[in-house]
Amino acid sequence: MIAELRARDPLLFWTGALMAAGLAVAMVAAIIDTRLVLGINPWIKPIKFLTSITIFLWSAAWFMAETRPRPRARAVVRWVFVVAMVTEISLIALQAGRGTTSHFNVGTPLDGAIFAVMGLMITVNTVGAMLLLWLLRRDTPTYRTGYLWGVRLGVALFILASLQGWLIVGHMAHTVPGPDGGPGLPLVNWSTEHGDLRVAHFFGMHALQALPLLGYILDRATTAAAPTRRLLVLATAIAWIAVMAALLTMALRGHPLVQVPLNG
Repeated sequence: MIAELRARDPLLFWTGALMAAGLAVAMVAAIIDTRLVLGINPWIKPIKFLTSITIFLWSAAWFMAETRPRPRARAVVRWVFVVAMVTEISLIALQAGRGTTSHFNVGTPLDGAIFAVMGLMITVNTVGAMLLLWLLRRDTPTYRTGYLWGVRLGVALFILASLQGWLIVGHMAHTVPGPDGGPGLPLVNWSTEHGDLRVAHFFGMHALQALPLLGYILDRATTAAAPTRRLLVLATAIAWIAVMAALLTMALRGHPLVQVPLNG
C-alpha cells in the first residue's frame, strides 16, 4: 500500500510523510508546552491540521493515478497542494510557538499578515482541487464505476466544503453566537455551548475519503450493475450534502453538535 502510494505521486507522498513526522513533533510539543491559548494547549491546532493535511495529501497522491495524461496540469496540481499546505501548516505552527492564535487573529500587523497569507493559501488550494476535478479521467470502466464516481464526487464535495470556509472567515470566528474558546469536545474542540461552523466544514472535507471508499467497496463486494453502483454513490453524495447543510444550519442557529449541560 505504501509503495503503491509512493509510486503514484512521490512528491505528494513524501510531503505527506513530512506532515506525519511533523505530527509526531507537535504531539511531543503538546506534552512539553503547558501554556493555554483560548483555554487549550496551543499545539492542539497544529496536531489537528497536520493530521488532516497528511490524509489530504496522501488522498491526492492516490487520486493522481486517475487523472488524464496531462503532465503540466498534473504538476500544477501537485505543486499547488504542496506549497499551499506547507505554507499553511508552517504559519499555524509559528503562531502556536508564539503562544497565540492563527485564525482570525488581526491583533497586530504581523498577525494580520499571517492570517491573510493563510487565507490566500486555502484559496489557492481550493483552485488546485478544482483543477484536479477537471483532470480526472472521463472514461469509466464498468468494474470501477463506483470507485471512480466516488473520487469525482468526493473531490467535488471537498471543494464545496473548502468554499464554506469563506463563510467562517467572513464571520471572523467559528463559534455562533459566542466567542471562540470555552468548553468543547475532546481534541476537535467543537463548542458544546454554541453553534460551531467547523462541524459542517469537517464533514464535507472528508467526503474526499469516504465516497471513494464507498465506491470501492461497492465495486468489490457487490454484484450490482454499474448503473446501480453509480446511483448508490450519487445518492450517498446527495445525502452527504444534505447532512452538511443541516450541520451548517444548526451552527448558524447557535446549536452545538453535542450540548454538555453546565454543572450547578
